[in-house]
Amino acid sequence: MRYLLLLVCCCCAFVTDKPAYLLYNQKLKPTSYQKLLKEASGADIVFFGELHNNPICHWLELQMAKDLHSAKKQNLIYGAEMFETDNQAALDDYLSGKSDAGQFKKDARLWNNYNTDYKPIVEFAKRERIPFIATNIPRRYASAVARKGLASLDTLSATDKAFIAPLPLTVNLELPGYKAMLDMMKDHGGTGPTGTNSSETAANFARAQAIKDATMADRILKAWTPGKTLLHFNGDYHSKNFEGIVWYLKQKNPALKIVTLSSIELVDITKPDKSNENLADFILSIPADMTKTY
Repeated sequence: MRYLLLLVCCCCAFVTDKPAYLLYNQKLKPTSYQKLLKEASGADIVFFGELHNNPICHWLELQMAKDLHSAKKQNLIYGAEMFETDNQAALDDYLSGKSDAGQFKKDARLWNNYNTDYKPIVEFAKRERIPFIATNIPRRYASAVARKGLASLDTLSATDKAFIAPLPLTVNLELPGYKAMLDMMKDHGGTGPTGTNSSETAANFARAQAIKDATMADRILKAWTPGKTLLHFNGDYHSKNFEGIVWYLKQKNPALKIVTLSSIELVDITKPDKSNENLADFILSIPADMTKTY
């Protein structure tokens, strides 16, 4: 009897699971990947808000990319912040086989973690002939806005302006996400690189974020058609709290059915707190000590 009790205790010591992630709904009730997939399959636009260096995010993005293709077939489009609008031709050429991987690397400004984190999705899109949209503003224009404000875009040529959201751009700095940026920047004090005061520097930083969000929304709207599902990969800040890209989409087409996922890291993934509520339709909880891709 003592031996049996010891055996049971030993077995119990080894049955505790160590899940790599858990999913919750908007109100922090546990939910499942199958529920996420079902909701995503019925949506017009799906936002996967990732943590850029998190391997669980990238693995689950790949699974969603594959599973949504199984569900939607030819009615699926991918889009990503990681590709800039002026690199669309380079992306198209690679996906269609007109260029090889070496040429693609030369022609497109690939992120440093492309090979480990985004290449698997691109290769799947290439193999299955899935349209892939480069949605992010060319970084040189976002940098100009961060330094000099939106007025820095006024002198661009019509050709250059074609790569960004239509101007003039409405930026609501009272939206909580942008306001948080303002407050964070203002806390640093001092002046910006061009001699502007801290308030204007902070505002331009938020405007640079907004022109990214607006450009991604613009490219998504141009690529999407009724009956399709567009799965978009972006940093979490661009879509969490139903703001950022989502806000700009809703200004143009409030009837869109949008599903969002926000990624968080917690010491104990079984215990999200009130601050994690309402971040998105689905909340991806990942252990804080998860290994990183960079």
